[in-house]
Amino acid sequence: MNQGILALVSSIGCTSAGSLQSLADAMHIPHLFIQRSTAGTPRSGCGLTRSNRNDDYTLSVRPPVYLNDVILRVVTEYAWQKFIIFYDSEYDIRGIQEFLDKVSQQGMDVALQKVENNINKMITTLFDTLRIEELNRYRDTLRRAILVMNPATAKSFITEVVETNLVAFDCHWIIINEEINDVDVQELVRRSIGRLTIIRQTFPVPQNISQRCFRGNHRISSTLCDPKDPFAQNMEISNLYIYDTVLLLANAFHKKLEDRKWHSMASLSCIRKNSKPWQGGRSMLETIKKGGVSGLTGELEFGENGGNPNVHFEILGTNYGEELGRGVRKLGCWNPVTGLNGSLTDKKLENNMRGVVLRVVTVLEEPFVMVSENVLGKPKKYQGFSIDVLDALSNYLGFNYEIYVAPDHKYGSPQEDGTWNGLVGELVFKRADIGISALTITPDRENVVDFTTRYMDYSVGVLLRRAEKTVDMFACLAPFDLSLWACIAGTVLLVGLLVYLLNWLNPPRLQMGSMTSTTLYNSMWFVYGSFVQQGGEVPYTTLATRMMMGAWWLFALIVISSYTANLAAFLTITRIESSIQSLQDLSKQTDIPYGTVLDSAVYEHVRMKGMNPFERDSMYSQMWRMINRSNGSENNVLESQAGIQKVKYGNYAFVWDAAVLEYVAINDPDCSFYTIGNTVADRGYGIALQHGSPYRDVFSQRPDF
Repeated sequence: MNQGILALVSSIGCTSAGSLQSLADAMHIPHLFIQRSTAGTPRSGCGLTRSNRNDDYTLSVRPPVYLNDVILRVVTEYAWQKFIIFYDSEYDIRGIQEFLDKVSQQGMDVALQKVENNINKMITTLFDTLRIEELNRYRDTLRRAILVMNPATAKSFITEVVETNLVAFDCHWIIINEEINDVDVQELVRRSIGRLTIIRQTFPVPQNISQRCFRGNHRISSTLCDPKDPFAQNMEISNLYIYDTVLLLANAFHKKLEDRKWHSMASLSCIRKNSKPWQGGRSMLETIKKGGVSGLTGELEFGENGGNPNVHFEILGTNYGEELGRGVRKLGCWNPVTGLNGSLTDKKLENNMRGVVLRVVTVLEEPFVMVSENVLGKPKKYQGFSIDVLDALSNYLGFNYEIYVAPDHKYGSPQEDGTWNGLVGELVFKRADIGISALTITPDRENVVDFTTRYMDYSVGVLLRRAEKTVDMFACLAPFDLSLWACIAGTVLLVGLLVYLLNWLNPPRLQMGSMTSTTLYNSMWFVYGSFVQQGGEVPYTTLATRMMMGAWWLFALIVISSYTANLAAFLTITRIESSIQSLQDLSKQTDIPYGTVLDSAVYEHVRMKGMNPFERDSMYSQMWRMINRSNGSENNVLESQAGIQKVKYGNYAFVWDAAVLEYVAINDPDCSFYTIGNTVADRGYGIALQHGSPYRDVFSQRPDF
């Protein structure tokens, strides 16, 4: 140092860089700092203090750390909402704090996990401490992961999780590290399954091969300038920046000599205490900042803030697949000026599954899956809403399928030994690739199989029988109540008696030879005849009798008019009104027993909510008491068709899938059913696949049919 210092070039960590920065600032010596990451682990920003720009003699050769910006852009492009970040023990997790803050504001679910040096012990601990359900949830979390670690640790980690079956073929991992070379990329792809996206720093290469070894006014070593040379491939990025930094200093020194503005170099001594700052330090620093060089890392120059703004990232990726030796292609590139150049969105998968034959298990459930009529001797053909969805996917993706009905005709429920039966059991035991029917997505089923996104909302309904219409000979009496008819009859008798008494006390003057008498029988007949608008035969000429009969005729007019109006309304009513109009009404009554399919999704849903002490709605507890009578055997059935028949021929209400019940009610030839529904759709129908199936994301995408 005492012979003279032109500039300090350091390739060290952040802690040591701070000490050199203080020395350079104090002695006015240009300091070109090249940050070096520990063991190839991704860098975190050093955060070198810059109190006064005029007194700052440290220049950052490597560009700022853009991991936060790049990861956020890639994750947004892939539309991830839930993922986990793995980082090794050498990485400072504070380096992605800005990224974590932004994804949290956007509502993404992000988990963090540190990867210890002993990866095998870490994986073994997971299997020893987690239950089966927790392990399955952890596997689901691993479907989307970001690896922030050095290539060696990433290769070991991927190997362990693949060999222990912690990841499935539909997983998608992102590895981000500036230091990954082509050899590391190929090795990572070879060890992984599913889909892999790799983000690394790249340097522009001249398109003209003859100009690759010539940059500006200098010649680069032929070994270093050849992109295919193994030596150049294995060089650390920090070493590439060191090479370019030396070229930059050489150009600055040459510029000083040409301008004849050279000052004596700085001289430092650890023995002398009176070392003074270099007088030409500021001039040398300005010459370096104004200069530039085109080297191994592209354009090396400095901005006003003393940093190198030139940085480029390339994004490499593979497609889904379990075969080895998959090809890696460039998906796009990123720089801080233009952002992402290229699209990471999955391309349409036309013919991507052409030649694949899937085995499909189903359960017959109208209108989702039904057996259509077929020619004698030909295989059964299926139709229905779910079959239409399956056919649309088959035409779009290019696969073929073989379909069969679950042996026990059930959707599936856990047994005492922990296994599953029905459609779900066929997937668990790998006898089928996918399952489709009126299958709802439930947490218990998601623990053992995978589901696509819902393709239709689901709600619970109730099937009830209409009241039977009977022929009633006395229907004409229905407009009035029996008590009212009794009052009318009594009134007829009373008025007839009063007419007789009035005529007996004051007999009318009859014409000579008249044969009409004013007996009690004739008075009664006269009052009744006038009531039914048929007139009378006895002439009443006295004033009192005529006044009474006038009032009686007015009363009869009002009663007959009311009767006529009520009779017309009664005869035009064809819809039988029921007191049960909702699930709440059903749960509050006990006259009609109701139930569902034993051990079905509806049964488990009512059981969980009915036995939950924190459930606010008391409807479920009331329903559970009815459904659970005699341990569920009294009011429940073994399959949906049995429940429908029980409604038709008995006093019973069947609680089941609203879409299925509406189809049954509409297509019943006797029109003997009606349904009530629940407008709240808290679940949905999905296609079930084997746990870890590579087809889940493929089936869940939304094609433009």
